[in-house]
Amino acid sequence: MPELIDLHATAMGEFDRRVRAVGTADWGRPTPCRDWDVHDLVDHLVTEQLWVPHLLSGGRVRDLAEDLAGDNLGEEPAATWAIASREARLAWLSPGALERTVHLSMGDAPGEHYLWEMTFDLAVHAWDLARAVGADERLDPGLVAELRVWTGDRPLGPAPMFEAPAAVPDGASPQDRLLALTGRTP
Repeated sequence: MPELIDLHATAMGEFDRRVRAVGTADWGRPTPCRDWDVHDLVDHLVTEQLWVPHLLSGGRVRDLAEDLAGDNLGEEPAATWAIASREARLAWLSPGALERTVHLSMGDAPGEHYLWEMTFDLAVHAWDLARAVGADERLDPGLVAELRVWTGDRPLGPAPMFEAPAAVPDGASPQDRLLALTGRTP
């Protein structure tokens, strides 16, 4: 079984590859995420990465919420993503990051749980971004397999972050089954 930190690197690479595929005319394209275009989706992931160093160093959401409200992409979205993702990755690689207690908006959680959530979000949104810009939608099969184990193949919606699970046909791929848990229709 791969280490979680390595799965995170794979998921981050999946999203990074899709960000690099976004063309100048693609930023306004719709995504599978209701109410988000490509710009909004990438901004969401950039903002998540900007939270990581702060939260892993013991910070609280309320301390940075105002600073990270609004659009964080700026004039060079791909460059902003590259910097934010690099800094987040470095924070995850710091000694003891997975054992720390992280003060999330939903309450305190172990760093390992936070990293699973971030890994899942990167992977699912990599697919969203690929779908939006017409890039390769295939995710790393090992990453998909481990995320299915982590989710326990349980539906993740309906909930604030996900729609009700989508139906999948018999014989659907593991990736399609994973995405369907979030209400996405592969």
